[in-house]
This record gives sequence, structure tokens and C-alpha cells, in this order.
Amino acid sequence: MASTTPMEDLMRDKITHVFTPSTLIIRNDSHKHAHHAAMQGATSKETHFQYEIQVYVTITSSSFESKMQPARHRMVYALFKDEMSQEGGIHALQLKTKTPAEEQREKEREAQA
Repeated sequence: MASTTPMEDLMRDKITHVFTPSTLIIRNDSHKHAHHAAMQGATSKETHFQYEIQVYVTITSSSFESKMQPARHRMVYALFKDEMSQEGGIHALQLKTKTPAEEQREKEREAQA
């Protein structure tokens, strides 16, 4: 049976293969944008990826150690260069990238609150 989310599946596979994330959250909100004029006649209905708090894709990976956010984001955008440039490909992709240490500190702060 064919997947109903082939782009999300592809994204998950690529991110997992390249970054070996300890955390990966993808929220596919493409269905909320299907009525947009730009989507009429589009070959793919998966174009918008969002996580509930305005973050589209959250990746925690040691691959991001010693890199600033812009460099981390360039790494991920480079991974999806083809999908973002093709007709019917990814239209909106926002990222939250963290190292395992940053994620741990975030969890500790949340536990103290």
C-alpha cells in the first residue's frame, strides 16, 4: 500500500540517515494549505511542515555541535534542496535545531519551572 505522506517519509529518512537525531519531530500541516491558489493543480499536497508551537521540524543531533543556528539550518536546507526547488515540492519549512546538550538543558529548565 502506498504511503499517504511520501514527502514526510522522505524527509524522515533523509534526516535520520544524515543527522542520526536523538529527537526528530515533524508536523505535516500541508492539509491546512490545500485550498491556497498556489496549490491548485499541484502534484504533491505535502508542502507545509509545522510543529505545534510554530516550529516546523525539530531535530536534535550531535551533528550540530559547535555550529551556530544559521549553519545548522543551512545543513538541513541543503539536504532538501531538490525537494524545495521542484514543482509540488516543499513550500514552507521552518526548523528548530539543537544539540543533545542543549536539549538536556532545556528539559532541566522545564523541570525546574
